[in-house]
Amino acid sequence: MDINKLMKQAQQMQAKMQKAQEELAQKTVTAEAGGGQVAVTMNGKHELLSIEIKPEAVDPEDVDFLQDLVLSAVNEAVRKVEEMVESEMGGALGGMNMPGLGNLPGM
Repeated sequence: MDINKLMKQAQQMQAKMQKAQEELAQKTVTAEAGGGQVAVTMNGKHELLSIEIKPEAVDPEDVDFLQDLVLSAVNEAVRKVEEMVESEMGGALGGMNMPGLGNLPGM
């Protein structure tokens, strides 16, 4: 096993990961709840960028319903970001062959 080759591959992998993370920060996902009554947008760094609430979702007599819609939309956005991150990072690093460690599929 050539340590210099291994170090070079590790540096390449690190550079690919950094690039993928930078690209993810620029990508967004939007998730809705209640048939579009609440929509949230989140970036690939899990930062909540916006929350849109339609007026018909606001009922002073049923605040719990609105809270549930917001919670549901945020959780769905988190799930979508996780899928995006897994896909992007797997694509950036998938198939890298590290001597002595074998193939790193879908990392």
